[in-house]
Amino acid sequence: MKFTDGFWLMRDGVHASYATEVRDLHVSDDHFTAYAAVKHVEHRGHTLNSPLITVECFSPAEGVIGVRTTHHAGKAHHGPDFVLHDAGRGSGARTRREGSVTELTSGPLTVRLDSDGPWGLAFLDADGRRLTAVEAKGTAFARTPDGGHHMVTQLALGVGEYIYGLGERFTPYVKNGQSVDIWQADGGTSSEQAYKNVPFHLSSRGYGVFVNHPGKVSYEIGSESVGQVQFSVEDQSIEFYVIAGPTPKDVLARYTALTGRPALPPAWSFGLWLTTSFCTSYDEETVTSFVDGMAERNIPLSVFHFDCFWMREYQWSDFQWDPRTFPDPEGMLARLKERGLRISMWINPYIAQKSALFAEGAHHGYLVRNPRGDIWQWDLWQAGMALVDFTNPAARAWFQGKLKTLLDQGVDCFKTDFGERVPTDVVWHDGSDPERMHNYYTQLYNACVFELLEKERGEGEAVLFARSATAGGQQFPVHWGGDCFASFNAMAESLRGGLSLSLSGFGFWSHDIGGFEGTPDPEVFKRWLAFGLLSSHSRLHGNMSYRVPWEFGDEAVEVARQFTELKHRLMPYLYGAAVEARRSGTPLMRPMLLEFPDDPGCRTLDRQYMLGPDLLVAPVFTADGDVEFYVPEGTWTHLLTGVTVTGPAWRRERHGFDSLPLYVRPGAVLPLGADDQRPDGDWLDGLTLLVAPGAEGRTVTVPDHGGAPAAAYTVVREGSALRVSASGTDRPFRVRVVGGGSARGSGEATVPLP
Repeated sequence: MKFTDGFWLMRDGVHASYATEVRDLHVSDDHFTAYAAVKHVEHRGHTLNSPLITVECFSPAEGVIGVRTTHHAGKAHHGPDFVLHDAGRGSGARTRREGSVTELTSGPLTVRLDSDGPWGLAFLDADGRRLTAVEAKGTAFARTPDGGHHMVTQLALGVGEYIYGLGERFTPYVKNGQSVDIWQADGGTSSEQAYKNVPFHLSSRGYGVFVNHPGKVSYEIGSESVGQVQFSVEDQSIEFYVIAGPTPKDVLARYTALTGRPALPPAWSFGLWLTTSFCTSYDEETVTSFVDGMAERNIPLSVFHFDCFWMREYQWSDFQWDPRTFPDPEGMLARLKERGLRISMWINPYIAQKSALFAEGAHHGYLVRNPRGDIWQWDLWQAGMALVDFTNPAARAWFQGKLKTLLDQGVDCFKTDFGERVPTDVVWHDGSDPERMHNYYTQLYNACVFELLEKERGEGEAVLFARSATAGGQQFPVHWGGDCFASFNAMAESLRGGLSLSLSGFGFWSHDIGGFEGTPDPEVFKRWLAFGLLSSHSRLHGNMSYRVPWEFGDEAVEVARQFTELKHRLMPYLYGAAVEARRSGTPLMRPMLLEFPDDPGCRTLDRQYMLGPDLLVAPVFTADGDVEFYVPEGTWTHLLTGVTVTGPAWRRERHGFDSLPLYVRPGAVLPLGADDQRPDGDWLDGLTLLVAPGAEGRTVTVPDHGGAPAAAYTVVREGSALRVSASGTDRPFRVRVVGGGSARGSGEATVPLP
């Protein structure tokens, strides 16, 4: 939200009060509180009829410094609040006071206040380098003509500093110059609205900032005051955390330790998902024809998904199979599962009036009500629909009970659609503030479903396909990019959204291969297949048309088969990266900035990414196969062709539909499985280690399906040969040196260097 009219003036009817000077300071061992006047005080009379702003500095976790700025502290707090996992466990923070300077240090991060100078806070790294600062107009409250009271913070932008994140945003990847509202909306992938809004941004200077407010947070990122990142909330208090690096990975590690690390999805979920699509006609015969068609064309399939119309029209959600279309759901599911498939079902948290669950939920008080006590309803999406009140423990148990019936029938996971269109003119069971609950509702919804899956299927077997999320939502993977169009532009929009979400703490992300709205040209579909099958999770899905590959020609079938089989062979590598996401918060699909933070060429790249630590992927966004991408320093090897390129350099290449830029990083040891037919096979059976130049001293670990280490392989140079030693296993493996020879061994293998 903008408050000023240029540099000198305020917008009509806006009055702002800025912290100007410190009038009092209370310092404890591990925190301090400053009381800032909003004008220069020359004598006692100036202390009358004038506000103070209370600024508390503290540390909830190592390397994290919190700042809470308050005008009037008497406002009642109704929640909800983000759950902070490390808060209160001890940060090791200590204060130091020398003359007028007070410092609070937590790990490698320090905040400094000079109480004798103009108001300001400086945030310093371990070497004393300034990361950012609250400067002259950086702490304020503003009153607006509509009676609003907004707390405002500004943090300085350095020259050449870039800002990323703020959730899954489809606008430009670098957020400088943008106005962003953290407010859940069902807006597709081609607008400024977002399904997944996260009040966390990451800086190219090696720090992050999390605004601890689940409601609407308005950002002006160099868009009002061009040298500042401004964020504001309509409240009496604002709290934010500056999170130390020094690398972007370090920032994400600290941020996800605070807001929650992603669970590890089951290995089977990394295979290809196929759906009925949305508004298409389907029954068991259609579903079986799809599954048969994939098998006849030798395209491995892992998950089959039933979209909305598995239920009767006008009755979403009642969680009852449409008996006209599916007269024998248990038998059908059993037949599909006999073929080795997992089953996913579409659900949402909205209860249509025609659904039997509406009367049941109304009777028990499980549906959200307005201040008059009436059930909140509207006709958008479903006629007369209401909203499940997940703040009510009994409503959560009721909702889970309906889903458990489906699990008992053989369903494995759920696509948790919607959760964004949440009203603010309602009363919640637990008394939550409706404005704060608007964004937070999705957290309760996805947590409710995920917790049921963990309980019924076991830890490590739970997985969602979720659309909406906020901070902390990364704990309940997987998330997909929502309703994109079937075009190259939408494909690029989707990637930008995924990269922004990755830099917001989310480890796993997917999208609708081929696009959702409309029917893709065969060229779009084939290019999207390669991109989708080199993503964290891979799903074929559409709106009014099917997404089975043969609908797009014989070549599309070949491309689908090739890249599905490639993904299966990559599973020992991909699952290792998935384990890293669970352990440290580093996402599986990584913006180039994460792996190469010191390379200026990587800071603005939004059409390529690293898949895990060692594979560079540049999707092709053209029908003719022309693609431009950047390779960082070193010699990179194309995984499919063996061609090498040397960076740092920009590359222009042309690729057929069976290829794309897919380069192995210098120094990589890439574990490749032999089984190309399923994602959850025996990864050590026939394992090949692809060793790139410069891998000496590297150790790579292959996990088991639960994420525990199954085997580790260490590369050592001995004269003119490379020796690879295995630990944790005596099973045979093969070593193949890029540009050189290969060898087999058990326990160890030695390969002469070229």
